Amino acid sequence: MSRAFAYCRVSTIDQTTDNQVREIEAAGFHVEPQRVITETVSGSVAALERKGFARLADRLETGDVLIVTKLDRLGRNAMDVRATVELLAEQGVRVHCLALGGVDLTSAAGKMTMAVIAAVAEFERDLLVERTQAGLTRAKAEGRKLGRPSALTPSDQTAILGRRAEGASLGALAKEFGVSRAAIQRVERRAA
Repeated sequence: MSRAFAYCRVSTIDQTTDNQVREIEAAGFHVEPQRVITETVSGSVAALERKGFARLADRLETGDVLIVTKLDRLGRNAMDVRATVELLAEQGVRVHCLALGGVDLTSAAGKMTMAVIAAVAEFERDLLVERTQAGLTRAKAEGRKLGRPSALTPSDQTAILGRRAEGASLGALAKEFGVSRAAIQRVERRAA
């Protein structure tokens, strides 16, 4: 006999999973309270790296149904979502996504939907990389200095070099200027 499980996730503690649980019930699924898994964790964390989802995956058996309200509840990375759905399909677990018309993501139609979603996600990622590279190239051409601003002013850096020449230790200078030892070492490397 197949069992229904619900996975409901929010990203921050000021959010609640109540609406997700109600959506699943309104769609006609009866999920026993002990089979409703809720957790607060970013969708950027891979599904199997989340404590709640990992425990859920251990409980699922062949024939079970996992219900999510939206695909992004499983994750924001299309490749991770796809890998998660494929892993569950290999275990004989069906994955239903309400936002996609209740399609079983492990069915032929669901696999096609997942392939399209993955292709669109990859396309968007490639566009983002292109836009980022174009922006960096433009900024360099305009003479902008890229990267994080230095915690040390030019006069601080000159003072550090003078003090190091006098024998001051990295630790003492780091403490005096409120930076890490690595920051002092970077000043030295840039001056060399």
